[in-house]
Amino acid sequence: MLPHVESRNVAASVDKLLAERGTALLSMKELIAEVRERTGTERSDADLAGLITKKAALLGVAVLSD
Repeated sequence: MLPHVESRNVAASVDKLLAERGTALLSMKELIAEVRERTGTERSDADLAGLITKKAALLGVAVLSD
């Protein structure tokens, strides 16, 4: 069975999204929805939340875990 290949780089999309939003407090649910809309990814919410949390921590962006 071949691994799922995503059409766009999800990690790069998360970086771009967080940079666009700046240092405002962001909702995890809204960020996940936006990443799905931009990339069409089929990753789980938990996987995306983990990726977003790591990227936000590196950038110093606060994310509301809702």
